[in-house]
Amino acid sequence: MKTQWLQICENLQNRLNPGTYKVWVAPLAATLEGDVIRLAAPNGFVATWVRDRLLGEIAEAAADVFGRAMEVTVEAGNPPAKTPRTAPARPAADGEARRARAPRPAAAPPLVTSAAEQLSLPITMPARQTHHWRYGFDTFVVGPTNDMAYAAARNMTRSGAAVDTLFLSSGPGLGKTHLTQAVGQALCEASNRSNPKVEYLTAEEFSSCFVQALQSRTVDRFKGRFRDVDLLLLEDVHFLQGKEKMQDEVLSTIKSLQEKGSRVVLTSSFAPCELRNVDNSLVSRFCSGFLAGIEKPDASTRRRILQEKAKLNNAPLSDSVVDLLADRLTGDIRQLESCVHNLLLKAKLLGCTISVEMAQEILAQYSLDDPFLDVDAIIRKVCEGFGLSPEQLASRSRKQNLVVARNTIFYLARKHTDLSLQDIGDKFSRRHSTVLKGIASVERELRRESPLGRQIAGTLAMLERG
Repeated sequence: MKTQWLQICENLQNRLNPGTYKVWVAPLAATLEGDVIRLAAPNGFVATWVRDRLLGEIAEAAADVFGRAMEVTVEAGNPPAKTPRTAPARPAADGEARRARAPRPAAAPPLVTSAAEQLSLPITMPARQTHHWRYGFDTFVVGPTNDMAYAAARNMTRSGAAVDTLFLSSGPGLGKTHLTQAVGQALCEASNRSNPKVEYLTAEEFSSCFVQALQSRTVDRFKGRFRDVDLLLLEDVHFLQGKEKMQDEVLSTIKSLQEKGSRVVLTSSFAPCELRNVDNSLVSRFCSGFLAGIEKPDASTRRRILQEKAKLNNAPLSDSVVDLLADRLTGDIRQLESCVHNLLLKAKLLGCTISVEMAQEILAQYSLDDPFLDVDAIIRKVCEGFGLSPEQLASRSRKQNLVVARNTIFYLARKHTDLSLQDIGDKFSRRHSTVLKGIASVERELRRESPLGRQIAGTLAMLERG
């Protein structure tokens, strides 16, 4: 079983994000009894979490390794010992002596370093750090599609602010992180303390800290860290979907901060009403402050963004180049930034000025005028890019390449069409929550720049250029 379990773990490492694998799968130990794989978790909390959320993934990974369906069980404690086979004892007067001489059953050794052993080591949360903010309000370009979000974020940084909780939602690359960091930077600069109490992290990082606190029995310290702040900036809260224990902790944290007058900024790729498997009390807290959505910038705002990006790089663009780029590039802000950087790099390498002709050459590498007319066109392009058929994508298979391809379609459909999450899911007979989870998975890998994330980014670039 040792070899098979290592293969299953390798399979799961490809299926799961690194944080999930490290926290929940790596501590497990495994034994095999017929067609049953028995997993031992270090404690009941881990056993319940794995049983509720990962059992299907583990069973599929096991089926890939064994070539047949395997039953998987998860319990807390050490894996059960196996009794070695011995010849049956013959009835005899010295039967008790023979039983006394029989070898004792040996407990099966864990195949992965168990969390029980890891728990003997101190697990500490990183100390609060001084943040180095990349973005501020001075470089945020305001337009009709983001003016309410900007105004609300600005208001949070003023004394006696009307807004103490802000929920920002938008598609990727439209300015959520920029505004979030701008709030943190402004409040830190306005504080009369050298190191104001600010916590800035993603919901996934918050969850990892909480799990570490549970394992090291330092939950009180964890609560003291996150509930004793002046400002909490928590990104990607859609990660909390389906994670009941984490939702309870986030709810308690937000409630505590609101009661003491602290400020909270939350971001998500989805509005609160679009979230699924999130406790109603937590959604209510999300909605208790100001809700602000950010849409794609209009042409006028795109022109000013291009000018601002060029200015930051000390390479102003001519009006004709700016007009060309703003008219042809209608995607997110990252697309505009990428185009400017490519123009500047090409001009530097060639030792010439940026011209309209050069801009046209660069534009040939980008998706123009939202060429994806509908989700069917997106499906065709993804099938071509991944070498799959529409029938394979529509199947119930959970093989990694199919899952990544489906998630890529969900991501592109969300980005390039006006379809709802449910409409996108209907194309594959998937639930709204499955689509949301898939989009969040793509965003997470892109943000981490993991090997899978870089592969997805390359595929996205190829598809969008196509």
